[in-house]
Amino acid sequence: MADDVIDAGELDPEFKFEIAKQAGGENIKLCFQCGTCSGTCPVRAINDKYNPRRIVRMALLGMRKDVLCSDFIWLCSSCYACHERCPQNVRIPELMNAIRNIAIREGNVHPVYKSYVEALEGHGRLLEIGEFENEKRAKLGLPPIKEEPEKVRKIFLKTELKETLEGKHAKDQTCKTGVGK
Repeated sequence: MADDVIDAGELDPEFKFEIAKQAGGENIKLCFQCGTCSGTCPVRAINDKYNPRRIVRMALLGMRKDVLCSDFIWLCSSCYACHERCPQNVRIPELMNAIRNIAIREGNVHPVYKSYVEALEGHGRLLEIGEFENEKRAKLGLPPIKEEPEKVRKIFLKTELKETLEGKHAKDQTCKTGVGK
């Protein structure tokens, strides 16, 4: 699809309501496109292709596939700069989480999130704790940190997180080729 042409036949008019039912997505329909979120976003300051207002607009229009297959839904840093300034209390960071949750349920998971799960599964935390870190802790009078990946693995089993990330619970494969542009 060209960036400036929207095929009305591909729009999902129920998408905004689906997002609004998600925790964090309740206020999506309050957005009146003032641009405050994009104007205050530190990610946008670094990457001008990231535009929270555009993502919200696309969601409101029903551009489901374009939203869920976009890399941009994964870029929100949850700094809350937009949230603090939004005149409509849309709560963009929570809204992005709601949209990401829908994407994950449909089997569209950004590779960086899969790497987080691998780290958690391997070490019980995002960062490996080794002798160097524990020696520094000992010098500060702190107890050593033990890696306990078994506890995390039990949580993964109960929640079926790995299966979800692999798309085994996906009700739909919106992005046939994975996460997109």
